[in-house]
Amino acid sequence: MADKREQEGRRASPEGARGELPIEARRARRSAAHASQTYRAFIKHLCERGGMSPAVAEQAAVSVLCAVEQRINSEETEDLEAQLPTKLTELLHRCERHEDELPGGFGREELLKRVGEDLALNPDAVAPVVRAVLNAVRDQISEGEAEDVMDQLPEDLKELWRHPS
Repeated sequence: MADKREQEGRRASPEGARGELPIEARRARRSAAHASQTYRAFIKHLCERGGMSPAVAEQAAVSVLCAVEQRINSEETEDLEAQLPTKLTELLHRCERHEDELPGGFGREELLKRVGEDLALNPDAVAPVVRAVLNAVRDQISEGEAEDVMDQLPEDLKELWRHPS
C-alpha cells in the first residue's frame, strides 16, 4: 500500500509525495528548525540564569566559551562543542581568538579579564556572567563531558566551572 502511494506521489508531484519539497529538503528544514529551537532554548536559559538580554547572553556565551576553549586542548574542545547547540558552535568558530591564539596556561584572573574586555563589563560584574554561562553550558552537556573539561582547568577556574552547591 505504501509503495503504491509512493509511486502515485511521484507521478503526481516530481518533488515528492508530501508536496513541494523533496524529502532531503524537508529533512534539512527540520534540522535547521531544531538547531534554532535548541539554540533559542539555551539563550533563554542563560538569560534566566544570568539576568541578561538575549543579545548580551549570546555575546557572553561566545566570549566565555572562546576563553575556556583557549584553556583546554583541541580534542576536548571538539568533544565539548559536539554537545552544544549547533548555532552556538558556529559562532565560536568565527571567534577571532580561535584564529590567532593557541591554548594557554592562564587562570581565573586572565579569563575574567578577557571576558570583561570583550563585554566591556565592570570588573565586579564579570564573574557572575562567567558563572552563569558556564552553568548554562554544564546544563547542556553530559556529566562525563563536564568532568573531562574540568580535569583540564586549573583549580581557580574549576571553582567557576563547578555547579553551585
